[in-house]
This record gives sequence, structure tokens and C-alpha cells, in this order.
Amino acid sequence: MKTLPYIGALCLSLFASSVYSATFTFTAIPDENESQLRTRFDKVAVYLEKELGVEVKYVPVKSYSAAVTAFRNNQVQLAWFGGLSGVQARRLVPGSEAIAQGYEDQFFKSYFIAHHSTGLERSANFPALKGQTFTFGSKDSTSGRLMPQFFIERNLGKKPEEVFKRVGFSGDHSRTITQVQAGVYQVGAVNYKVWETALADGKIDTTKVKVIWESPVYPDYQWTVRAGVDASFGAGFKAKLTAALLNMKDADLLASFPRQSFVPAENSDYEPIENVAKTIGMLD
Repeated sequence: MKTLPYIGALCLSLFASSVYSATFTFTAIPDENESQLRTRFDKVAVYLEKELGVEVKYVPVKSYSAAVTAFRNNQVQLAWFGGLSGVQARRLVPGSEAIAQGYEDQFFKSYFIAHHSTGLERSANFPALKGQTFTFGSKDSTSGRLMPQFFIERNLGKKPEEVFKRVGFSGDHSRTITQVQAGVYQVGAVNYKVWETALADGKIDTTKVKVIWESPVYPDYQWTVRAGVDASFGAGFKAKLTAALLNMKDADLLASFPRQSFVPAENSDYEPIENVAKTIGMLD
């Protein structure tokens, strides 16, 4: 009988060990093609595993909404969200927090791009778009849908379907560039980082497609951690995770985002995104 307290303590110790040795999983919105995302985030998983001392796994998803759903259902505990998807996820899981953002995400922007046949040229003035065909990216993209739609409505005073001959949703920024370059759509809205990276990689034919307008800046991507990670992975885990993200210094890893560094973020940084989403009817 005297051994029972020891056995009980041992069982508790083993239970705690099994809880804290669980795999830490994360995902990311699919804003580019799948192979590029897997290359990027498998590297992130290796980095985080080393820094956190637990098994870390990247879980790919097929859509922005699937990323939010995985977060809500605790299939992932961390996500690289866009501004809007982060707001959506944190509303669904109270207590979740934006903990880090790319330096550039403090002042992100969208490009409007046009096929050469439109004759549209780059200008500081909002372009004359009436009667063109237009594609957004994903329906839930901040830089490929939310903010472009807001700027269209603010500058032209009409909903996109009232302005354009045809409106589409490509699914991601890379496909938006491909479709406008091919003339499938005359004009499109893209994440400026994806455009600049594709341009530097020689994937854009500037005789066929060009930037015609650059938006004002707004807050965008961020790492959001799910509420309760300290209970699942041990006291202080969230602080350790935050430090690991902010201390990500490897140039190759940062270039894959691409970001020059990560800086602190908090939920209030994304209130402007939440307000815009409410204004154009994408959030209650």
C-alpha cells in the first residue's frame, strides 16, 4: 500500500509527458502553388522543431477557409494567416493571439495588374476599370480580394459586379498573374510580394501584363497561435514559440516568405481589417 503514492506520481508523470510530447502542428493559407508552400513550410517545421524541442508538422490545406477550419477544430495550433483569415480564426477561437508578423506586413499593399490589350498604364490615380473583366484571388484573401474590393467600392462607388463585365476568383495570387498574363481576365488584384517574387524569378512576361495601380498600405499576414497551447505543450510554450518566430534569422528561410524579418504583432493590429470586412459585408 505504501507504494501507491509512488505509482500514482509515476502515472501522473507519464501522463504529463504524453501530453507535452504531442506533435505541434501548423498550417498556412494557400496563397501560392502547393509545391512552393510545402518547400517553404517544411523548412519552417524543421526550424521550429529544433527551437521548441517538440515534434512539429506542417499540415497543408486546399483553401483559405480550410485553414481557418483546421484552426477552429484544433487540427493545427498555429497558422500563417492573411489579415482577414486571421481575424476570422480568432473570432472562432476566443483567446487566440496574433504573435508575430513580417516586417513588411505592417504596411502591405495590393497591385492591380492588366493585360497589355487593355491599354491601361501605371498611374497614381485609380484606374478606369468599367467594362473590363476582373479576377480576384481567393474569396477570403486580404490582398487579393478584401482590400481590392474595398478600394474599388471606395473609388468607383459601386460593387465589383456593377463595374466589371465579368468577375472571377482565381484561387491564389500565382494563378491571378497567370490568368491575366494569358488574357483570361483583363485585370486582376494580387499580393505585391507574390508579384515581385515572380518578377524576380523571370516568371512574368512584362510585354503581356503590367502593374497599373498600387494600393494604399494596410496590415496583413501574421502568425496566430491557438488558445490553450501552454496547457497542451507545457507552461511557457507560447512565449517560447513567439521568441522562435521573432528570432528567425536564417536568410534562406526568410527569403522564402519573402520577409526581411518577423516583428511582434497583436490582435489590435488587425482591427482595420476587421472593420473593412464589416464595411463591405464579409463579416457580421
